[in-house]
This record gives sequence, structure tokens and C-alpha cells, in this order.
Amino acid sequence: MADYFDEPERVWDEYDWERFLQQQDSKTDRYMELFEKYIDDPNRDQIIAREMGWTHLLEQSGENVEEIEFEVDDVDSEEAEPRESFEAHPLYQSAFALTVWIDQLLDSVPNSQSSPLGVKLASNVAVASAKLAAALSDQENEEIGMTIAYLKRALRAICTAVEAATEMNRNGTLKSAQFSDLFQRLFHVRDHIIVLMGELRAEWRRRYGA
Repeated sequence: MADYFDEPERVWDEYDWERFLQQQDSKTDRYMELFEKYIDDPNRDQIIAREMGWTHLLEQSGENVEEIEFEVDDVDSEEAEPRESFEAHPLYQSAFALTVWIDQLLDSVPNSQSSPLGVKLASNVAVASAKLAAALSDQENEEIGMTIAYLKRALRAICTAVEAATEMNRNGTLKSAQFSDLFQRLFHVRDHIIVLMGELRAEWRRRYGA
């Protein structure tokens, strides 16, 4: 992907951004493996920098974990500090409201919060909200490809949450009325993500004719 940065006239589409984000995920996973392995080593940060190939950090003194973590995933830093505008978007508001509602639902269902399926449901909806925050921060649609790539990740997380909800219904964890309400809310978010992706793909074709 580094070659793409050397082509200023080339506009990234959703697939370019997806490949880039997958690379960032791999780097993050590798970093976490190293961090857990060397967590008690006094030279932890230097070891991690060497293993990750961050040679420029080895030349710097006083490097700390927080500074190295920023190096792992520069794009996802927008998830941590997105522009305020995304909060007003109806899709983000729906997803965030869903995370709150699911927490309340699991509170009312005995032992569901700590169960694998309950964790899978709640965590994936939370992930979807985070990905939507990253996607919807680009209100001006300056990077349509990046927005679509993040929307696809949000969609995958919602679909995984749907799988967890379905299993919770099958094994009797959720009552019929609870499952019906949950399913409706999940699909409300899912369908709106799909609609927005379609609109943005149409805008991409209008702008770039591809």
C-alpha cells in the first residue's frame, strides 16, 4: 500500500481502503501479541519497536507505550478522536441508542451479560458504533472510499450481532418478544448502513466514472 501514497493523483476506492485497514488490523494484532509477551520486560518498548520494524523509534529516547500505539494505526486514530459532526447523524444516533438498549436488555436477562453470546452481541454492536463514528466523521465526503470501507466493517459487526441474537433466541436466553424487538432494531441499523453504502457508491461513480 505504500506505493499508493506516492501517487497523489490516484483516488483510493473502497477496496484500496479495505486493504489498507486490513494491514492496520494485522499490525495492531501483532503489536498486542508483542505487548502481552514483553509486558514485564523493562526494555519492552524498544523490543516492540524492533520487532515491529519501527527503526526510527529505536533512535529516540524516552519512547513510551502510548506514543508507540499511535504508530500502530494512524487511520483508526480518527475513531478515537472523530470530528464532532458524526454525533448528529441519524445512523450513528440509532447505533449508539442500540448499544445502550442492548446493555439494558442484557441487564434484565439473567447471566447473559457474561455469557459468550451476550458478549458477542454487545461487543459487536459497540464495534459497529465505533466504525460508524469513523465513517460519518467525513461529512464532506472527501474520502468516499474510506467511508464505504468503514461502513462495510460496521455492517459486518452488525451481521455478527444478528448471528449472536439468533443463537440467543434458539437456546432460549431471549424471550420471543425480546428477540423480536432486538432483531427489528438490529435490522434498522443494518438496512440504513446498506442504503448509505449504495448512495455513496453512486456518488463515487458520478465523480470518478468507475
